[in-house]
Amino acid sequence: MFLSAVAMVAQTNPHVRAPVQPVETKAVESRFVESIVPWLAYNATCWSAVEVQNLGSRGVIAEVEAHKSSGALAALAGHSGIEVHLAAGEHAEYKLQLPEETAGAWVRVRERVPPQLSPVLAVSGATECLAANELHRTGRDIVWTTRNPWYSGDVSDDDDGVIALINTSERPARVWGCYSFGVLYSVPHNDRPAAELTPVCSETIDEMVPPFGSREFPVARGGNSGFSLKTRGDAIVLQMLRPAGTSVKVYRVDSTIKFGEEVKDQ
Repeated sequence: MFLSAVAMVAQTNPHVRAPVQPVETKAVESRFVESIVPWLAYNATCWSAVEVQNLGSRGVIAEVEAHKSSGALAALAGHSGIEVHLAAGEHAEYKLQLPEETAGAWVRVRERVPPQLSPVLAVSGATECLAANELHRTGRDIVWTTRNPWYSGDVSDDDDGVIALINTSERPARVWGCYSFGVLYSVPHNDRPAAELTPVCSETIDEMVPPFGSREFPVARGGNSGFSLKTRGDAIVLQMLRPAGTSVKVYRVDSTIKFGEEVKDQ
């Protein structure tokens, strides 16, 4: 084995230094912060918009990614793409270009945050409907996703609630639902204790929700007294919606409803 001339001199002469190898440094990349605005309604008398305001002292680059209830992308009215630029303190409003009627459109705002800085975008939405010469406005606060959320609760005779779901991931999500009348059963397994009680379903839901798709499931059907819904998906929004008014085709969020945590794989 032969050493280079510089290495041999460095070994024999302590005053000669060997060449220093360059140290690789890892570049710090920008990160993205996501805000989801759900349940944007569009029809002959209703329209919706997403509002974004830059609260910082610097310019911001963001993506306003709109989806139909089917999961397909929707264009922004007056914009050719999804990337937007907001100067310091700037406020902007974005409407979806939707020719068909829907109540399940939604928008994801992705803010690009430079290294060592904090997010500065304030995001919200609203749906406005014209009914009997009156303008009704329903706010749409941003929501966060959960892995495998679930819901279970009693149902009254006049319950008009709707469990609304958005699959915000690129993979399909699965949904199981059960309409019941309070009858429960369990199946014992030999020496093991009886399994937990399971409702007897009068009607069921079992379907796949496509990537970026949204669905609505009424909690009352056929006079049932109980309803439960389980999901399996990486990033799901689950909320209880109730009609905002008798003459307005739009729903408000029932914030008193609590949803369960992640359902573990069996």
